[in-house]
Amino acid sequence: MAEPKNQRREIIGWLAYDWANHAFFTLVLGVLIGPYITGLAQGSVGENGPVVTVGGLTLVTAKGLYTFAISASVLLQVLFLPFLGAVADYTHLKKTLLAGFCYLGALATAAMYLTTGERYLSASVLFIVANLGAGASVVFFNSYLIDITTENMRDRVSSWSFAAGYFGGFVTLIGGFLLLLRSTDLGITQGDATRICFLFAGLWWGLFAVITLVLLKKRAPLRAAPEGKSFIGAGFAELWATFRELWHLPQTFRFLLAYLLYNDGIQTVIGVAALFLSQEIFVAKGLAVDQSVLFISFGIAQFVAFIGALIFERIAHFTSTKTAIIVSLVIWSLVVIYGYAFLHTVAEAYFMSGAIGFVLGGSQALSRSLFSQMIPKGREAAFFGIYAISERGTSWIGPIVFGLVAQITDSYRPAILALIVFFVAGCAILFFVKVDKAIHDAGNETPAEREAEAV
Repeated sequence: MAEPKNQRREIIGWLAYDWANHAFFTLVLGVLIGPYITGLAQGSVGENGPVVTVGGLTLVTAKGLYTFAISASVLLQVLFLPFLGAVADYTHLKKTLLAGFCYLGALATAAMYLTTGERYLSASVLFIVANLGAGASVVFFNSYLIDITTENMRDRVSSWSFAAGYFGGFVTLIGGFLLLLRSTDLGITQGDATRICFLFAGLWWGLFAVITLVLLKKRAPLRAAPEGKSFIGAGFAELWATFRELWHLPQTFRFLLAYLLYNDGIQTVIGVAALFLSQEIFVAKGLAVDQSVLFISFGIAQFVAFIGALIFERIAHFTSTKTAIIVSLVIWSLVVIYGYAFLHTVAEAYFMSGAIGFVLGGSQALSRSLFSQMIPKGREAAFFGIYAISERGTSWIGPIVFGLVAQITDSYRPAILALIVFFVAGCAILFFVKVDKAIHDAGNETPAEREAEAV
C-alpha cells in the first residue's frame, strides 16, 4: 500500500535537510571557500599567477582556480547524477544514496580544516568532493518532494524548505562571523578561524541530516528492474529511456532547458559573489579583505531570502508559478548589471546582497515545485538527476564563462555582467513553456485540478 502524503512528520524531516545542508551552501560555498582557495593560491603564485601549466602554457591562474574547481565538481555530477537517479527509481536505495552522498560531502567539508599554507590544490580537491556530495544528495532529496506531497502543496512545501535552509544558513553565518570577529581575542588567525568554520559546517550538515534520515520513510519503487538485468544495467537503460521520454515531453524539455540556463546563472552568482565582492571592493583597491563585510553581506542575503521565498510563493499563488519565476529573472538581470556598473562601496555591496536574497528563494523553490509537476510518476529521481545538472552549487557553464572572462580582462566586473546572458536566454525560453500542457503530458493534474478534487 502506498504511503500517505502531506504527513507533517515527513515534511518536517524533509525540511530539516535544507536546514542541514545550507551550512555548506551558505557558509562554505557562499562566503568562505572562494576567497580562501583564491587567497591560498595568490599567496603562493601571486595575484594572477599560473596554477596549472602544461608545456609552458598556462591553463589556470590564481584568479580562475576556484571557478574551475566548481566546474570540475559539476562535470563529475553531469556524468554520474542522471545515472544514479535512474538507479534510484528502480530500487529502495533513494534514502541510502541520500545519506551516502550527504556524509561524503560533510566529511570532505570538515576535512578542509586540514588545508593550510600552500595546500591550495588539496583544498580544491576536497571542495570538489564536497560539492559533488552536496549536489548528488540534493538529487534524491528533491525527488522526495513528489513522494511526500500532493500537487496542490508543492509550491508551499518547496518554498518553506528553502526558507528553512536560508534561516539555517543565516544561523551558521552568525556563528562563523562571531568566530572571525573574536579570532584575535581567541589567539588564532583569521585563516585558522576560516578552517574552523569548515569543520563546523561539516558537523552541522552531518548532525542535522540525522533528523531527515530518521523521519523520511523508505518507499517501494513504482517499477521493478527489468527481469534479467542488474540494477546497474537497468540504470543505464532507464537513463536512456528518460532522455527518450523527455524528448517526447516537449514542454517539460523546454522548461528544463530554460532552467538549466537561468539557474546556471543564479548558481554562478551565488558561487562567485564572495569572490567578486572581496576582489572588487578590497583587493582591486589594494586593501586587505575584510571578512566581516562578506559575512554581513551573506547574512543580509540569507535573512532576506527567508522572507523572499515566502513572498514569491504568494506571488505564484495570486498569479502563476511561471509568472513569479519570470519576475525573479528580470530582477536577477538587474542585479548583475548593478554589480558591473554601480557597486563600489561596502554599502552598495549590502544593497546588492539584499536584492540577491529577495529573488534567490523564489526562483529556486518555485522552479523545483514546477518541474516536479511535469515528471511522469515513478521517474522522479531519474528526471531530477538531469535537473540537478544545474542545481544548488552545481552550475557548470557559468563558472567557466566567469573564469575565462576574468582571466582575459583581468577584472571580475565584465565577468559578472557576462552572466546576464543566462538570465535573458532562460527567461525567453520559459516564456514559451505551456505549463498546463506539460503537466498533462506527464500524466499529472495541475494544482488547481487537485485543489478542486480536495474540496
